[in-house]
Amino acid sequence: MDWLLDSQTQHAPFIPTDIPHRATDDLAALATYATRLHSDLIGLQEVGDTATLAHLFPLQDYQLFLSDDNIPQHTAIAVRQGLVVQRNPDVTALALSSTGPHHPLRSGLDMTLRVDDTTLRVLVIHLKTGCWDNPPSEKHHACPILVQQFHALQNWLADRAKTGEAFAIIGDFNRRMTRTDPLFLSLNQITPLDLVTAGHASPCLNGSYFIDHILLGGAAEKWKDPGSLRIMTIPQNGAQTLSDHCPVSITLRLPQKHTP
Repeated sequence: MDWLLDSQTQHAPFIPTDIPHRATDDLAALATYATRLHSDLIGLQEVGDTATLAHLFPLQDYQLFLSDDNIPQHTAIAVRQGLVVQRNPDVTALALSSTGPHHPLRSGLDMTLRVDDTTLRVLVIHLKTGCWDNPPSEKHHACPILVQQFHALQNWLADRAKTGEAFAIIGDFNRRMTRTDPLFLSLNQITPLDLVTAGHASPCLNGSYFIDHILLGGAAEKWKDPGSLRIMTIPQNGAQTLSDHCPVSITLRLPQKHTP
């Protein structure tokens, strides 16, 4: 099963006013990248509406879900048709009040995927930008808000640990996390996590640290196909308005139901 994080591939057409606007040709170009992914599940950020998202992931092929935030841009997920998914309540604790009028924060989109007798809980997130690798104790700018969001993730992880669920958190953390990053450690102390991007650099933007991450926990740590981390590069600063992030993917091998 392919897992993909594809950040910021399309935007709402109105507020905020500083976002790029995509024409039909832009969406058509993005759709060619979406087709090449061949993924079963795709987490997205800054999605305006289902109709626009369907230009990239057609409804005959994918089930589409958006968070219920009353804002122009949402976290979203596309799941291949035929897979069984259950929607859980949005993680609204991530949608903290923001001081900026044009950049409201988003809830996490919480889904459960079922394959035979196996379940996998998936949380798609988009966290506060600006606290890339600053000390969490910093009291200025974005860090206090990001720390609060990590507290909300700790609570979500504590619930998963209690129920013994296999899970994944995927999305734009807006944090250059490593295995020694204090904010990652604050999550890892709740329950052991596999930071899939640890020890790697992204070829996106001519090479950079990852801020888009995939975290695996519970039994899902054992389902990862070793060496399956992939990044699809998307042209930056070209004539078309595409995406300022690149898709990050891994493959999971979920246990198969054994027939007698």
